[in-house]
Amino acid sequence: MSDHPSDPTSTAPGAGSLTVSVGFGRILDRGFGLLIAGAGLSVFALAGLLGWELYRGAEKALSRSGAGFLTGSHWDPVAGQFGALPFLYGTFVSSFIALLLAFPLSVATALSMTEFAPFWIRRPVRVLVDLMAAVPSVVWGLWAMFEMVPWLRQAAFPFLQRVFGWIPLFQGPIYGVSLLAGALIIAMMITPIITSLAIEILQAVPPLLREAAWALGATRWEVIRVAVLPYVRSALVGAGVLGLGRALGETMAVTMVIGNRPEILLSLFSPGYTLASVLVNEFAEATSEEHLAALFEIGLTLVAVTLVVNFLARLLIHNVPFFFAPRTLRAPSMEGDR
Repeated sequence: MSDHPSDPTSTAPGAGSLTVSVGFGRILDRGFGLLIAGAGLSVFALAGLLGWELYRGAEKALSRSGAGFLTGSHWDPVAGQFGALPFLYGTFVSSFIALLLAFPLSVATALSMTEFAPFWIRRPVRVLVDLMAAVPSVVWGLWAMFEMVPWLRQAAFPFLQRVFGWIPLFQGPIYGVSLLAGALIIAMMITPIITSLAIEILQAVPPLLREAAWALGATRWEVIRVAVLPYVRSALVGAGVLGLGRALGETMAVTMVIGNRPEILLSLFSPGYTLASVLVNEFAEATSEEHLAALFEIGLTLVAVTLVVNFLARLLIHNVPFFFAPRTLRAPSMEGDR
């Protein structure tokens, strides 16, 4: 006869209640497992439901225009012309410029917070970065519309045109609201997000790597370049991808400053349009079935673009070597190699 409390065959005093307790615990465990499995599967269900609803709404536009919807450059709901190419152009250009500005700035800020800044200032700056990441999009848009755009129109854009006016990207009339203004506000919005993620990533680097580099006589820059960055390069690129996902889908702030003109113009000073902006501006005014179906196709295109970009970014992370691939640390020579 076993007197172990978990033995269901025990006949010791209280064994009956213990048997019931163990059985009830197993039922709870199984129910908890099913609940967790259901939560995991709900992600697939939500993704499938979203894709199905967008496809069903866009089915009429897909059957009418096919691939011409993505290659057409004319968007005129009154005339029944629906071409999404200007929106694709505006989305890609504004997101690319935003990521180009935000990613190096975010990584540099994170490095300064983890490798250079005094400990007493790191926590307040980290709290401030997290607060900036939580500012609503419409607040960024209001600030940009009343503060940033007038400054760009009066000072920054004329300066850029004087210095780089020989490049077609910086030619043409200056309105203030423009593709470049949209890119700048996106860059400001995604910088705190990428910075916060990069700080977490850099703090996860084992101290042993830094100590080994210091022991071999590496300078501070060499420690970062050879020991820290190679260890977290994939994670940092992943943080950039998350920022890019936010940039592709950013709506309100961009809508308020990008100009909302469905044209493809080379100048960054000219107004532009994005996939998300056209959904916000025209969904409430879409009265015809064709117009509504075209907007659903815009939404379907935006989801597809986001998925494809994330997929390509993951391929980049796993298959393309970074420009500072890991190298073997060199010990300083007797003659003073450093």
